[in-house]
Amino acid sequence: MRSVAVLACVLLLLAAFGPMLAPYDPTAINISNRLSAPSDAHLLGTDAFGRDILSRLLHGARWSLGLAFLVSIIGLCLGTLVGLLAALGGKAADWALMRITDTFLAFPDLVAAVVIAGLLGAGTGSLIFALSVTGWMRYARVARGVGLSVQSRGYVVQAHLAGLSRLSIARWHYLPAILPSLTVVWTGMFARAILGISALGFLGFGVQPPMPEWGTMLLDARIHMRSTPLQMIWPGMAVVISVLAINLTGDALRDALARDSARGEAA
Repeated sequence: MRSVAVLACVLLLLAAFGPMLAPYDPTAINISNRLSAPSDAHLLGTDAFGRDILSRLLHGARWSLGLAFLVSIIGLCLGTLVGLLAALGGKAADWALMRITDTFLAFPDLVAAVVIAGLLGAGTGSLIFALSVTGWMRYARVARGVGLSVQSRGYVVQAHLAGLSRLSIARWHYLPAILPSLTVVWTGMFARAILGISALGFLGFGVQPPMPEWGTMLLDARIHMRSTPLQMIWPGMAVVISVLAINLTGDALRDALARDSARGEAA
């Protein structure tokens, strides 16, 4: 658990302070030094334009991890709102909102994001919108399920009898009950957002050159995959390690919550 937490913290620190650690300007072109192997001057080598790969990876962490964090937070807020409305709004609202959720779930999220980004055009705004629109449904399902289970609890019934508004009940009774479960879901969706951003970047729909982003770096390196495979290996490893660390963090959180729940039931 500690090692996973340390790795997750390192990723967050890279996203926040990575550009400060970069030894070179990530967009500075030096054709005379293109496709160079790792050396003392360039620890991970250079790309086809002579740009330092390490510097681009560190700057790309802010784009890949930062945008993934933003997308997952937007999905969390939107999905939680839909789930709470379904749990609190009565049978008609529950039926309508869950049918909308099921409709969105019927489409593979990455395929739908590619279609939306393609219709809107390449760019960061289109990327955020496409991944946010296709990433809220699991939160809604979890929030609705936990919300319905909370409805029959004594303190919620007493709150209704006391005349508290639905907004107050949702704020003080529903949210504390659903947040632990949503936190576990969020870690998984954060990892999926990293993959989605990298995939859209690789397809040319994400962050546009010359700004560094891990998926865009993979796109730029694909032409030289046979001659200099390290160009693709470094950003690919960054994506894999980030997704693995976040998923392991989610597993550790789930296990910790399960232990706390078991202790509460035993008490």
